Amino acid sequence: MNSHKQENLYIFSITLVATLGGLLFGYDTAVISGAVDSLKMFFHLDAATFGDAATFYHGATVSSALIGCIIGSAFSGWFATGLGRKKSLLLAAILFFVSALGAAHPEFLFFTKGDGSVPVLIAFNLYRILGGMGVGLASAICPMYIAEIAPAEIRGKLVSWNQFAIIFGMLVVYFVNFFITKGEPQAWIDAEGWRWMFASNAIPAALFGLLLSFVPETPRYLTLAGDEEKALRVLGKINGKEKAREILAEIKETIHEKVERVSSYGWKVLIVGILLSVFQQVVGINVVLYYAPTIFKSLGFGNDAAMWQTVIMGFVNIVFTLVAIFTVDKFGRKPLLIIGSVGMAIGMFAIGLLAHLQIIGVSTLLFIVIYSAAFMMSWGPICWVLISEIFPNTIRGKAVAIAVAVQWITNFVVSATFPSLSAFSISFTYFLYGVMSVLSILFVWKMVPETKGKTLEEMQHLWKK
Repeated sequence: MNSHKQENLYIFSITLVATLGGLLFGYDTAVISGAVDSLKMFFHLDAATFGDAATFYHGATVSSALIGCIIGSAFSGWFATGLGRKKSLLLAAILFFVSALGAAHPEFLFFTKGDGSVPVLIAFNLYRILGGMGVGLASAICPMYIAEIAPAEIRGKLVSWNQFAIIFGMLVVYFVNFFITKGEPQAWIDAEGWRWMFASNAIPAALFGLLLSFVPETPRYLTLAGDEEKALRVLGKINGKEKAREILAEIKETIHEKVERVSSYGWKVLIVGILLSVFQQVVGINVVLYYAPTIFKSLGFGNDAAMWQTVIMGFVNIVFTLVAIFTVDKFGRKPLLIIGSVGMAIGMFAIGLLAHLQIIGVSTLLFIVIYSAAFMMSWGPICWVLISEIFPNTIRGKAVAIAVAVQWITNFVVSATFPSLSAFSISFTYFLYGVMSVLSILFVWKMVPETKGKTLEEMQHLWKK
């Protein structure tokens, strides 16, 4: 095997391990979907027990992991800078593993199995928050890790695989939940089935933790930590020995300016990172992902049809994420983002108009698929690519943490406001997301720099200008 093939095999194997964090991100956030009704039964989240607050407690239990996502992403910069990228991912794997087993058996140690009392409900939510912290860490550090390992010419493609892993994890857990419950009586699902759903997450979490022991720390972090010899060895395996020395010299040139403040390159770079996160959410994608069956039912489709249409969307999402993976380093980040925003605007305005005219049918499904496909070939993966690469080396950990924390907060706000907005006017809600898609075009056109083919060290000079 020639040296170039060895280098490619090495970088792809490292990327594959890192994207397991993305798969766990998708798996952990979607696993709750199969257990919503069973948790309500097991913990007696009904009016007889909790009165008028029952709906609130049920909603808080279903979404408690989001609290952990915000905490994990907010502290990801501190962990990435203090522990390093690799050890931070190992911490995320441990959090996923503990959360999976804890959520499956929240009575462990202190309570009797089958106890659905309030203290056990609190324990369950604490375990889900731990898992959310793992998601928050992984969502910030997996793309950062891949970006810092990857050669500039294929960095976009490799970071985009992380988005593919997230969507794939969501699709996998749907089928896992389906096979756990298939043919089983509802009483068993409410007592035991939901436990198996959460416990299944422990398998990929353990695999992630095990495989992380075989991958290196990133050369950018190693240089920051003063271990230039090890950084050169890692760069040599990825880029070849001659190129490795050049890259190390570039890294050292930027590292010498020991920058501490996140505003050291001006506020524009941070604002661009934050707005990338905000626009990725306010265009309404998580409303489509989280509420897809509800949306289809509200538009007149039956339960079974709605669920199968959700699966169809899952496959569409995977196919169009692959489109982004194989075009992001050819066409660049900006053109794909703008094309995606145009597709999303068309999809949302069309759905809003159809809802207003009360036209329900295949046309509605078609425009939801157009919207979803446009997002997955653009804002889905490319937002993560840009967030992982636009920040200079010396502020990357902190800046990524801020951008990703804002993303999770915006995710929560958009998801939480959808039921109220749709109750007010479903057509207005879709028109609003369409307007946000149009605004995202203006934002990309005016503010986002093209980073295709640039090294991470060149970002420093870009923002200094």
